Amino acid sequence: MNQPVSIILPNYKTPELTRLCLRSLRKYTPHDAVRIIAVDNASGDESLEYLRSLDWIRLIERTPADIAGLEPAVMHTTAMDLAMKEVDTPFVLSFHTDTIVYSPDWLDFLLGRINRDERIAGVGSWKIEFFSAFRRFGKKVEVIENLIKQLLGLKKPEVRFLRSHCALYRTELLRKYTNGFTEGKSAGKAIHKHLTDAGFIMEFIPPEILIKYMDHLNHATMILNPSIGDRKTGTPEMREALDAKMARFRDILADDSLDK
Repeated sequence: MNQPVSIILPNYKTPELTRLCLRSLRKYTPHDAVRIIAVDNASGDESLEYLRSLDWIRLIERTPADIAGLEPAVMHTTAMDLAMKEVDTPFVLSFHTDTIVYSPDWLDFLLGRINRDERIAGVGSWKIEFFSAFRRFGKKVEVIENLIKQLLGLKKPEVRFLRSHCALYRTELLRKYTNGFTEGKSAGKAIHKHLTDAGFIMEFIPPEILIKYMDHLNHATMILNPSIGDRKTGTPEMREALDAKMARFRDILADDSLDK
């Protein structure tokens, strides 16, 4: 495999999480299969020093002046578009530092899904999480309640799109039919609409399948940086839950050889 995929990875002040994400990619990805383009949003911390130490990634460093006045979401999407300028592979994968892979088949799986049909412009998910039977029942009840509210005009219909924590696109179509990740408030939302409007397929992979290959530690960057989050993600309970999830990957975190 000769680097068919570029992975674009924004980073902001998450030293341990950044190390875990990249070590998991290094451990479970053929080294000649991907080109990783990391964009640091003026972190100025250990995560930036860690990124600088890796000779197998392309690092783009932004200065405080580059991100001055930007909301966190815009800081993230502009970093993704900055990385896109350097993508020269047939496929590009948007990724988050809180997405952790743990299967050697993860990349082949995604490429297999998108290569099934040339009309498939992107594959990914709305969320990567799998609930217990009890939680799934509760979610079904919630869906029904939301549908009733929508029918009564009390709530707008939810618009789902391939979210940027893990979405694989055909680079050529992304450049030809979209305006990049910065358009709109959510990374990937406008892209999804442009590509479906152009007649292409955007395929959602069920979370119960995708969770076999990776996990998304939801809201981790905001949990670790309460100043850019909200009261919900900044609670001690959210931090404790994140620490418990990261503890499952302690072997990867402890393996310094993965940085080579």
